[in-house]
Amino acid sequence: MARTTVRRVVTGHDREGRARVVDDREVEPITSELMPGCAIYRLWGRDERPTFPDDGSPHPAKAYYPPRDGSRFMINTFPPGELVPPPDLDRAAASAELERQMPGAMARMEPDAPGMHTTDSIDYVMVVAGEATLELDDGEQTVVRAGDVVIQNGTRHAWRNDGTEPCTIVGVAIGADRTPASAPRPVGRS
Repeated sequence: MARTTVRRVVTGHDREGRARVVDDREVEPITSELMPGCAIYRLWGRDERPTFPDDGSPHPAKAYYPPRDGSRFMINTFPPGELVPPPDLDRAAASAELERQMPGAMARMEPDAPGMHTTDSIDYVMVVAGEATLELDDGEQTVVRAGDVVIQNGTRHAWRNDGTEPCTIVGVAIGADRTPASAPRPVGRS
């Protein structure tokens, strides 16, 4: 996959409260040989609820997924088929690099179910190119195509690309609470 950038324009308020463009730059994708062909853009996030006026400066967004009242904005592109790392890959080094770029993301992934994960967030996702298969924890699969929207309510799920072209999804994740009674249980366990 060709390495591309996404232009991000950020607004804020000046000292008099007037709206201004405070940042305009290209954002490079996160890539990893652990996920060949994928490009993940962390475009914006914060770990607390916003208050305005705001000068538009970046706020802390430490972990890849948001905490309660936090939010994340991202674009993910993934190729068709199974993601197979090169056989000679130094997995420990690649995992450490991915943890640096996407803190906590890999810890959410289930080691015995590739791609399957659960987050404490509501995610608003739109497919903007290609198609993806949303797989839920009971094996239910739903194909979504360009223009389709998924409201992901903190459920255990995985994204797959069983199509013939790369799939690009745009998502906003907003941190939520999970009650102990609703904590996810991996399939086959009680």
